[in-house]
Amino acid sequence: MISPEIAARPQASALGGIDHQSEPMLPMELLELELSLEGYAGGDAGFCEAVRQAAARSGGELLFDLPAGGLVQDCRRIAVLRIPEDGQEMRVVLALLDDNGTEIRMQAPDEETAPLVRFADAFIELLERI
Repeated sequence: MISPEIAARPQASALGGIDHQSEPMLPMELLELELSLEGYAGGDAGFCEAVRQAAARSGGELLFDLPAGGLVQDCRRIAVLRIPEDGQEMRVVLALLDDNGTEIRMQAPDEETAPLVRFADAFIELLERI
């Protein structure tokens, strides 16, 4: 299901921070990813693999996943992805497994997930140094 709340959230800047100046709208990259996850069968076990495959189909990659731990409402697990934007820039986005473990929705980072995006940026920097 395409999440209407994606449209209401601020978009991430190229540096991973929140761009409060951008027009709130559903980015095409997130729409395409969310549509590719429509056939998700449910459960924690398949979440990571489903997200990994969807990210790869879009030219992106799964960085890591973790329990939501109250970071996002109505969410059991969070996967952090890096996907291509227009051009060659990569952006960090989130795939969220709902509390029931039955649906995955895509979300652009916002204020409540900003610390997770900073961690992802540091993780990417570390991987690039290795």
